[in-house]
Amino acid sequence: MTTTAPTTARSGAAHLLTALAEDVLGGPLPVRLRAWDGSETGPADAPVVVVRSRRALRRLLWQPGELGLAQAYVTGELDIEGDLAHGLRTVWAAHRELRPRPPRLTPADRARAVTTAVRLGALGPRPSAPASQARLRGGLHSRARDRAAISHHYDLSNDFYALLLDGTMAYSCGYWAPEHATEHAEFGPADAQRAKLELICRKLALAPGARLLDIGCGWGSLTLHAAQRYGARVTAVTLAREQAAHVREQVRERGLTDLVDVVRQDYRDIEGGPYDAVATVEMGEHVGDAEYPAFTAALHRLVRPRGRVLVQQMSRGRVAPGGGPFIEAYIAPDMHMRPLGETVGLLEGAGLEVRHTESLREHYVRTIGAWHRTLEDRWERFVRLVGEETARVWRLYLVGAALAFEEGRMGVDQILAVRPGPGGDSGLPATTHTWYEGLERP
Repeated sequence: MTTTAPTTARSGAAHLLTALAEDVLGGPLPVRLRAWDGSETGPADAPVVVVRSRRALRRLLWQPGELGLAQAYVTGELDIEGDLAHGLRTVWAAHRELRPRPPRLTPADRARAVTTAVRLGALGPRPSAPASQARLRGGLHSRARDRAAISHHYDLSNDFYALLLDGTMAYSCGYWAPEHATEHAEFGPADAQRAKLELICRKLALAPGARLLDIGCGWGSLTLHAAQRYGARVTAVTLAREQAAHVREQVRERGLTDLVDVVRQDYRDIEGGPYDAVATVEMGEHVGDAEYPAFTAALHRLVRPRGRVLVQQMSRGRVAPGGGPFIEAYIAPDMHMRPLGETVGLLEGAGLEVRHTESLREHYVRTIGAWHRTLEDRWERFVRLVGEETARVWRLYLVGAALAFEEGRMGVDQILAVRPGPGGDSGLPATTHTWYEGLERP
């Protein structure tokens, strides 16, 4: 009786694919590759990339680069065994190393690539984009398109975000107040979020009766904290239908209807100022590049003289990409990030005086790590709720984002500005140490 061994010859799909990839990359493949026919090749101690279907190759032929890889991953046509973060870290390190000297493919190289693609069965019609990919229409940053972009991400469902986030429902970078917060089991993700909310309120000098405008209020974590703890009168603004419904419900349940007004509208339509303080937490990334000067002008218009503006916003390195093709296609369509200095310049150009900036980059690595652990711990529940494809989108998103913050390709900062009063009076204290006292006990 004759048995057929798995395909391991040099003609196996993994070997052909590796040779093709190394021609394109101009260097050795940094991963071990396993193909649908059982063939496998590459360094024994490297992360294992599993190509489960020829369809993954077809996606890469039609959509080379990050987006094609992401499409293949979220559909399950391509996977990474073991620690996804380790796999992405290895691939990104190799990409950085090879980037300065990209290969120049000759006509013979291209002909060889086509021949290999034929042998692998990778040629064929363009695969349709996964259902989880955003499909927006209309002019960039028109009101209708912005509503659709926000809805794609934030209206996934309140049940989804309640499963992912802690009880604060804060979907932004937390503040891990103790010096070694990760070593203190009693200080967890919810504590980091409450510390962040408390820090923002202190920087804004909120007091009973102070009028706060919360632009891009999310699920209301800052709004509720400011009203309940400080007695502030808050106007909470969001474009997302699900978020507005959740905040209104929380306002009713907590007896805050006299203090909080929830408005579902575009920031360009906000009226009712001047406010004593304005906060916008990780919303400015959605504004757009060309539109940001108008956004900062609105911040200036909406706050009173000597009033404070707190912007918590993600940034990117000077030579790093913004969100990148995957983020912009699946998570935050049309987002735009810039280096911190450019945001500061735009705020100052609007007439605001920037008084304090604080980087929370390492804090976001911890924050996203906590969300990722929750996703993995509750994986089956997430799959039942939103389907495996969307769950895989979020796994890739959280792992990739944590890595970007870890490596400094992305940052996040709190920027405190003031609208100067007559004669340049800022109304700010001479020192800031009291902002941080007792934050580990929010």
